[in-house]
Amino acid sequence: MEEQDLSFITSQGRFNYRVGAIIIRDNKLLMVKNDSAPYYYSVGGRVKLNETSEKAVIREAFEETGVKFEIDRLAFIHEHFFCEEITREHYHEIAFSYLMKANTNMNFECNSFGEQGSKEHLHWLPIEDLNEYHLFPEFFKTKLLRSITGIEHIISNG
Repeated sequence: MEEQDLSFITSQGRFNYRVGAIIIRDNKLLMVKNDSAPYYYSVGGRVKLNETSEKAVIREAFEETGVKFEIDRLAFIHEHFFCEEITREHYHEIAFSYLMKANTNMNFECNSFGEQGSKEHLHWLPIEDLNEYHLFPEFFKTKLLRSITGIEHIISNG
């Protein structure tokens, strides 16, 4: 029996429990983009029922990169209320973003597909240029420019 993603639809929209991997190497952030989306998004995905967020981020990062990462630490808890650009579905999303340990010898290979079945691709985006990209979560554009200390709770609409 396949474990269920912690994502469900209500009469008012979709609830989504997500994890994101913050993978930084040479002052560049690893992000994902698929063939049908106009935006980049963090490596990661949905947590499954009875799965910890830590196990989920390791599993999701492996599924999208082919690399078994270790967690450095939790960096952000994000409550996000938005309308998805492609499906126009209203979301209430809770996301845990983890800094991952990355070294320069890692070779990445993306063999995953987005929610609508589109092929996903990995992209290294320079952290100092993130403001030039359409990406989610948007707070990466400012929060990753400085050193991350502690765990930050972020609430955003849109």
